[in-house]
Amino acid sequence: MVHEPYLLTELGEQPPGLRRAVHGYSTAGSWARLARRALQVGWEVARSLPRDALHRSSPGPSPLLRLEPGEDPRPMARSVALYVHYSGSGQVSAMVLAQLAGLAAEGFAVVFISMAPALPEADWQAVRARAALVVHRRNFGLDFGAWRDLAPEAARRWPGAEELLLANDSVLGPIRPMGPVLAALRSGGPGVFGLTESIQGGPHLQSYFLLIRGAAAIADLRHFLATLYVSHSKWLVIQRGELRFSRWMRRRGHRVAALFGYQRLVAATLADPVELAHLAAAHPLLRRLERLSPEARATALQDQLLNPSHHLWQTLVRRLGFPFVKTELVRRNPGRLLGVAGWPALVAPGAPVGEAEIRQHLDILGP
Repeated sequence: MVHEPYLLTELGEQPPGLRRAVHGYSTAGSWARLARRALQVGWEVARSLPRDALHRSSPGPSPLLRLEPGEDPRPMARSVALYVHYSGSGQVSAMVLAQLAGLAAEGFAVVFISMAPALPEADWQAVRARAALVVHRRNFGLDFGAWRDLAPEAARRWPGAEELLLANDSVLGPIRPMGPVLAALRSGGPGVFGLTESIQGGPHLQSYFLLIRGAAAIADLRHFLATLYVSHSKWLVIQRGELRFSRWMRRRGHRVAALFGYQRLVAATLADPVELAHLAAAHPLLRRLERLSPEARATALQDQLLNPSHHLWQTLVRRLGFPFVKTELVRRNPGRLLGVAGWPALVAPGAPVGEAEIRQHLDILGP
């Protein structure tokens, strides 16, 4: 499968304004589902705020339940990865182990942080064989909470680190080699680099894979995490963490760029009649997409604030060489998108992680 060359693009600056409502509709698929989602978020936040206040006034015991050096310590590492894991059973799939091994092969000292209820000892030891540090942490604050708690430990163990990778297990794959992907990210010099840019809620890097490079950027990342208000509410963590981080780092003077910028992804989608047909058939506000002029199509796609790793996932993989498929898309398909069940067709023979490993990972996660 031939794809376009990898290319870093700077994030835009436009504010979200009232387009948040349109984004919500685009994600939910109907106004009724959007209303239900708004009620769910309101109830989640209302329940979380008293618990957050109690946690801040009386933090309790350390969130770190177990911390043990791995068998690949890399004491002089210049690259460190903080990788967050979760599964209800605590099992660590072959796919996750392959992701850890792949990061180690690209020069990272891997810090594995699981927020599962418990990890089977065999899985713990399997991770230790591939990681520099293995941590079991209480499930609080999502990925940003885990990164906040382990960033000081990473700084202590690897004070000379020149790049810090924030990653998690919310993506399936890689289904393409990661070497060229990381080389493209590293080519940007100092700054903050991610895979996909979303403009939902304002331009930002989606936080499942973020590479922070250079001493100044890493120092500011640590400051951001140290001062981050972590909540029991997933919605609040996303607002204060993922949506705010890119803007905060730009204002500190750092370059912030995506390997799969939203404008470039829209252009690739417009050039693909098959993808346009899928999108028009699945999206309630884009039913007439194929009948519009090219200029009107571009405007329509810009106005809807689509989730790039969901609504435009096939363009990402087939045309731009995206190395993953989002787990939530395959497991739940919240946007009711067409063609998601055909994801195995995009896993080429000889992919770093194959279809069987991905299916085993999905089985571990359950329905």
